[in-house]
Amino acid sequence: MSTLGLIGSGHIGSTLARLGVAAGLDVVLSNSRGPETLAELVAELGPRARAATPAEAAAAGDWVVVTVPLKNYRQVPVAPLAGKVVLDTNNYYPERDGQIAELDAEETTTSGLLQRHLPDAKVIKAFNNIFFKHLAALARPTGAADRSALPIAGDDPEAKASATRLLDLLGFDAVDAGTLADSWRFQRDTPAYAVPYAQDPQGLGITADDPGRIADAATLRTALAAATRG
Repeated sequence: MSTLGLIGSGHIGSTLARLGVAAGLDVVLSNSRGPETLAELVAELGPRARAATPAEAAAAGDWVVVTVPLKNYRQVPVAPLAGKVVLDTNNYYPERDGQIAELDAEETTTSGLLQRHLPDAKVIKAFNNIFFKHLAALARPTGAADRSALPIAGDDPEAKASATRLLDLLGFDAVDAGTLADSWRFQRDTPAYAVPYAQDPQGLGITADDPGRIADAATLRTALAAATRG
């Protein structure tokens, strides 16, 4: 049985944990406050889930999702992630994370920063462009006609294939958006960020009570192609 490790168990992390358990995966959750703070969530998820430290979750996972505020990415454990597929959900919010000069100058991407921090891991950008409620609501079985797609980006073809398998298990098709350097195409405030999955988008944003809508691969590719920088 495969294991999904989670470094960070907030809105996206806990949603992925629920999808993972529903898909028959074992799930190891962690956060910055200690395993004991996850007892209620683990009890809800059942016997396939357990709480651990970030290093333990990193070591246990066949896939490991890093879903922490970007300002804390340097706290992600390095050694236990060597050789592993690491899915990065980070987005850059200067009001929360502080100004990061390299990102402001568009010299790198959020996942580029994490890859540099984890030189021996295989970082894949994923799950950052969808509202957590839509992530929960839009998951569908393999082959379903009303399946949505999520973008991934990364530099390692085998890691991309592995990430695609995980997305499939969790209920989504994957659209290859290129390398980590291309992952800006689905960062915040781009056409592929949140809006494709919204029933009633508000410009480039959505409301917290939006019920969501299906966004297939063709819809997502169109949004990715419309992204601009600068």
